[in-house]
Amino acid sequence: MKAVQLTATKREKAGKGASRANRRAGLIPAVIYGDKKAPIMIALEEKVLVAEMAKKGLWTRQYEITADGESFHVLCQDIQKHPVSSRPIHADFLRISKNSVLTLDIPLEFINEATAPGIKKGGVLNIVHRTIEVKCTPDNIPDSFVIDLGSAEIGDSFVASAIQLPKGVTLTATEDFTVATIVTASTEDTPDTPAAAETAAPAADAAAAPAAATTEKKE
Repeated sequence: MKAVQLTATKREKAGKGASRANRRAGLIPAVIYGDKKAPIMIALEEKVLVAEMAKKGLWTRQYEITADGESFHVLCQDIQKHPVSSRPIHADFLRISKNSVLTLDIPLEFINEATAPGIKKGGVLNIVHRTIEVKCTPDNIPDSFVIDLGSAEIGDSFVASAIQLPKGVTLTATEDFTVATIVTASTEDTPDTPAAAETAAPAADAAAAPAAATTEKKE
């Protein structure tokens, strides 16, 4: 996967005062950490970060950040937003290398829901999980996993083990689990149940959640 190139500047000062000064100048304070190296404080242009946030796949997209002549290969780990304006106020980037073994939450993409026989008969897609956790190296990070509902009938279940994983990608779960089902509308969970609450959660909310990436070294 080709990394997206970003340009930043290194920050010498930390703290609220310095961060506010950066934001007044149209810059977002950020930090690069991980890979058993010292953290690097940087600042990115707000408009550049906002543009990346608007694109699909933020949490699995690899970046090459160049700051004052030094390059860092990273994943976006977290973006803090202002509680009122939702503008970014700080970003965290996880430093990775080609031998890093990453633990990532990869989004699930459900396709052909409208043409599924079970849906046409009055069934409802009940999504239990919108992401699944996998281990992989930077060269093997999937953008998403596609689940085709085209032939799904009422009563059908989709389990994690049925998802075709690319080479070098493994599930972290040791036991199989259901990611979605097709249920009849009359038996669909009420809004008070966890499963229904998960189904009702907008896909945008799932996309906005960090990938919760962690790294370890490949032996």
